[in-house]
Amino acid sequence: MTRFNTYMQVALDEARAAARRGEVPVGAVIVAPSGEVVAQAGNRTRELNDPSAHAEMLAIRAACAAVGSERLTGHDLYVTLEPCPMCAAVISAARIRRLYYGAADPKSGGVAQGPRVFAHPQCHHVPEVYDGISEAECSALLSDFFKEMRG
Repeated sequence: MTRFNTYMQVALDEARAAARRGEVPVGAVIVAPSGEVVAQAGNRTRELNDPSAHAEMLAIRAACAAVGSERLTGHDLYVTLEPCPMCAAVISAARIRRLYYGAADPKSGGVAQGPRVFAHPQCHHVPEVYDGISEAECSALLSDFFKEMRG
């Protein structure tokens, strides 16, 4: 298993935990330049009554607190689903070095779909983006969750 898949497995564990809480199963992990996991989180929008409590936002907030800076220069983000426009903007503001994500999000994505935040001329920082990491597993987790919800 590559290190990319190892970090994505941590994100998938966070996504599964989110699903058990009744949240949309999305998980995120912030990795320091040393390879250490600095923060990890799953969606908590319902639990916290906070529409901004996406996995990426929570992980970025925790990582910034841990390193004592609003910038995460040199850090990488692994997330199970393509970030939405809100999260993509914060990824840029935090100066994340690399973004790795699993499943594409044709409905609400903001990276390769929809507004494509990083392609916008006013985007101040563009991370390297790698998609399709553990894509089948990430996609299956989401589709199974929504099948159960529709029940």
